[in-house]
Order: sequence, then structure tokens, then C-alpha cells
Amino acid sequence: MSQLEIIIGSQMGGTEYVAEHLDNLLKDQGITSQLHEQPDLNDINLDATWLICTSTHGAGDYPDNLLTFIDQINAQLALNQIQFAVIGVGDSSYDTFNYAAKNLVALLKSKGAKQLLPHLEIDILADDLPEDTAENWLPELLNALEKGK
Repeated sequence: MSQLEIIIGSQMGGTEYVAEHLDNLLKDQGITSQLHEQPDLNDINLDATWLICTSTHGAGDYPDNLLTFIDQINAQLALNQIQFAVIGVGDSSYDTFNYAAKNLVALLKSKGAKQLLPHLEIDILADDLPEDTAENWLPELLNALEKGK
């Protein structure tokens, strides 16, 4: 399996825990992964698969640490070589529940990137621990990665 780039969009730090937990689980399985807490397109392997873990901030906005990365993606003409998966972490009591994840999926697809599987929406009000929900979803991602080779 090729390298996995884990891109984090987190305003308050909760989504970071999800990404770090998945990073540890992947490494335990012998999968090479790299965390990006301040993502910069210039530092991310464009030939690797991307796993983007993001929260939604404010009225459906991207977290502050993801804004430069989003601008960099918007500036690209095409990202056809990218395969990606997205995890959104949010609070379903807001009308803009997981908008950052949904908007990021749409943006990447508009640039020609290939979504490996439907994005995971973690609701902090309904799920016990976001890390556990992501861990239970991980086999789906690994299966999609194998099929996407």
C-alpha cells in the first residue's frame, strides 16, 4: 500500500485526536502515514492517498489551520492524481453540520480528485468517542484503498 497523507483541519483540537488515533492504528498495521497539522500543499505528497479529517467552524466554515491549504487547492487546475477520503467531525445541533467536510469533498471532486468512499460524518452528540467511530470505519477505508490500487 502506498503512503497515506493525513491532513488535519481542527479549530479546537478534537479532530486532531481522531487523526492521531488513526495514524497510530495505521502505523501499527505497517502502513506509512504522515500527519499534517498545518497542511501546506507544497509539503504533501501528491502521489499519496489523502485522508482529510476536518471539523466545521463558525457558520459552516473551514477551520483556520485549513484555510491556506484550501486556497492552494482552489489555485490548482487539476488534482486528477489524488485519491482521497474525508472524515468530518461536528455537532448535529448546528444547521451547518459537517459543512467543511462536505464542501471539501465537492472541491476536491471539482478538481478531478477521486473519492475512495463516502465521507464519514462523526456527530459528537451521538457518538460515544469520535476516535472509536473513526476506528470502526477504518476497515472500510483500508478495503477501499486495496480496491483503488
